Amino acid sequence: MNWIMVIVVAVLVILLSLAGIYIRKVNRETPESEVKTIPDDCCGAHAVCERDSLLTKTDDIIYFDDEELDTLAGIAPEEMTNQQLKMVEDVFFTLREQDVAGWIRSTQLRNIILPEDIREQALLIVSERRTSRLENFNKHE
Repeated sequence: MNWIMVIVVAVLVILLSLAGIYIRKVNRETPESEVKTIPDDCCGAHAVCERDSLLTKTDDIIYFDDEELDTLAGIAPEEMTNQQLKMVEDVFFTLREQDVAGWIRSTQLRNIILPEDIREQALLIVSERRTSRLENFNKHE
C-alpha cells in the first residue's frame, strides 16, 4: 500500500515538473508586448477619438438630420417656445450614442444653445462612452 502512494506521488511530481517546463517554454517563445504610452488626453480609441471629442480641429459643420435646428441659432434656451424645445429633444433622443459628441460640436459651431437638461444628458453620454472605451482599452493591454 505504501509503495502505491509513493508511486502516485512520484508520478504527480513528474507531471507537475513537465507542466512547469512546458509553461516556461511557451512563455519564452511568446514575445513580450511592447509598452504603450498613452497621452493623458487620449480616450484610448484612436480610430474614433476625433469623432467622440467635443473639441474639433475644423470648422466643418456636420448635420445629423437636424437642419431645422438652425432656426434656433442665438436663441437662449429660456427664450425658446415649447415647440422649439421639443424640436431639440426630438433630435437628441433620435441620435445614436456614438453621434452625441459630434452633434454637440455641430450645435456649438452653429451657435445653437442647448437647453441645460439636454446638454447635461449629452455630456453624460459622452463621458460614459469615454470611460467605457478607456476601460475596454485597459483590459486589452
